[in-house]
Amino acid sequence: MLDVIVIGAGVTGCATARELSRYDLKAAVLEREEDVCCGTSKANSAIIHAGYDAEPGTLKARMNVQGNRMMDALSKELDFPFKRNGSLVLCFDEDNLPGLEELRERAEANGVPDVRIVAGDEIKALEPNLSPDVKAVLYAPTGGIVCPFKMTIALAENSYVNGVDFHFNTEVTDITRTAEGYLVHTAKGDFAARCVVNAAGVYADQFNNMVSAHKLHITPRKGEYILMDKKAGDFVTHTIFQQPTRLGKGILVTPTVRGNLLAGPTAEDITDKEEVCTTGEGLAQVVDKARLSAEKIPLNMAITSFAGLRACEEKGDFVLGEAEDAEGFYNAAGIDSPGLSSAPAIGLFLAEQIAGKLNAVKKTGFISERKDIPCVAESTPEEIAALIASDPAYGNVICRCEMVTEGEIVNAVRRPLGAKSLDGVKRRTRAGMGRCQSGFCSPRVMEILSRELQVSPMELTKAGGESYLLTGTTKEFI
Repeated sequence: MLDVIVIGAGVTGCATARELSRYDLKAAVLEREEDVCCGTSKANSAIIHAGYDAEPGTLKARMNVQGNRMMDALSKELDFPFKRNGSLVLCFDEDNLPGLEELRERAEANGVPDVRIVAGDEIKALEPNLSPDVKAVLYAPTGGIVCPFKMTIALAENSYVNGVDFHFNTEVTDITRTAEGYLVHTAKGDFAARCVVNAAGVYADQFNNMVSAHKLHITPRKGEYILMDKKAGDFVTHTIFQQPTRLGKGILVTPTVRGNLLAGPTAEDITDKEEVCTTGEGLAQVVDKARLSAEKIPLNMAITSFAGLRACEEKGDFVLGEAEDAEGFYNAAGIDSPGLSSAPAIGLFLAEQIAGKLNAVKKTGFISERKDIPCVAESTPEEIAALIASDPAYGNVICRCEMVTEGEIVNAVRRPLGAKSLDGVKRRTRAGMGRCQSGFCSPRVMEILSRELQVSPMELTKAGGESYLLTGTTKEFI
């Protein structure tokens, strides 16, 4: 029997697994997809909120501010990209200045440092490309940007090397309470555990409702985005918000840690928990509203669009901790924005609760640090020479747009919880994320995957499941 099962290998589940791996506990993560970071964690704004937006006293406010404070040390320990670029909230009408002041007061109540309202020429000094209609901005210097793929993968890899098992393609179908804890039924058999962590994103309400009379209801909220080329990456340096509404923080414009420019998301409540398609109407909304913040935003440099789902619980706050009537069942439900920012704090919160429940002790020999795949595109000539000397494959460029080499892709496949699909390589190395969107490099990445995994190219997938990349051969080779 396991001590703990974590359902879901998104950023919240992996952050919880990493904190649990500090203890002498037998833990496992069950994930229905073929890899970590396949749901909400891979399709979001990639920002670390400062913490001024959430209502004081809520779990969102507490976890956001604590998670933000943890990010510098965590990114250094686990070697993933993070930058404090600061954020601005734009006010276009002097009649709405009281709303901006309310956000500043929330920031103060939540413990967010150095937040202030800026007006006049200082606005242009902060961001020259903003609309001239902006009357004032709320400036929060502790806001940041992060790579959500790298962050989630880093948390998962570190959990794994510290003893947490990961079971992919393992969809949970039911949960049964037992005298010892819980029996988690999956498509690949049953798993018994004393405690369960429900970090299942938009499906977290279903798992809670299997064991608790206190029902949850999660609505998927779809957000559509437009990603622009790196040539547009310096259009703004801060993360630019518009004053928030009931549905969220509006259309943002932000640089990414890898130098692109991102605009979005929309906010549409839907019923289908698998609907992540973009629409002409949604992308037109992104265009129109992004131009309110900055009329000259270079949307003609768009290289792709995408959509993600946020798990919105009807009461509007995170649902965290042990269910009142289901001992040993811990929820991490309704983790919508600012979920990415809050994940490290949520993981710590749940792990401490579970360790206390199970009287677990900290293990000796916990490995706190992890090194990422070397990035040739961001290395100095001396560093590149050293990499090539250690392995000539680091001199063989596979993805021209992002300057990703064969050595990086091989590293991505061979490392703990390595890539098994085209998207798995993309999330770990950025191969295919550039201007041509894998038009050039995908066949070459497939060759490397086939060789490293020792499988036929016919078995390779884009993202696991039935997403096969090849349907047949055009000629037979002798």
